[in-house]
Amino acid sequence: MRSALTILLITFLYAFSGNKSDKNPHQDFTQDGIASYYAQKFEGRLTANGERFSNTEYTCAHKTLPFGTKLKVTNLNNNKSIVVRVNDRGPFIKGRIIDLSKIAAQEIGMVQKGIVNVHIEIYHPSKKNFTHLNDTVINSPMIF
Repeated sequence: MRSALTILLITFLYAFSGNKSDKNPHQDFTQDGIASYYAQKFEGRLTANGERFSNTEYTCAHKTLPFGTKLKVTNLNNNKSIVVRVNDRGPFIKGRIIDLSKIAAQEIGMVQKGIVNVHIEIYHPSKKNFTHLNDTVINSPMIF
């Protein structure tokens, strides 16, 4: 009984000690590859996280990143960038790394071509002089 209480106490202290790393395992994630954008036929359909898809929202599909992750996507052909939020899974076409909503695709100038080479990275508002932004601005389209 005494050893069970000791183990329970040690477990409790560890769980609430704050010694665990708060580092997000994805915070340094970057990826280069091909981006595409959603066809109009997906408008209004449920995404993998349960939201209704809208081509007028700055969202994207990624195969592995957690829902809600904000990504800075840069078109490598023209250096235009946009911040989008992961709310779906995909793309499921070999070689593609991200599907963008049409409005996000328009902002980075890829609608004409349909697919472009991009660089994606986790969006950090604290990096690159973005510290002045508040939540309202962060949740709005961000074009660089």
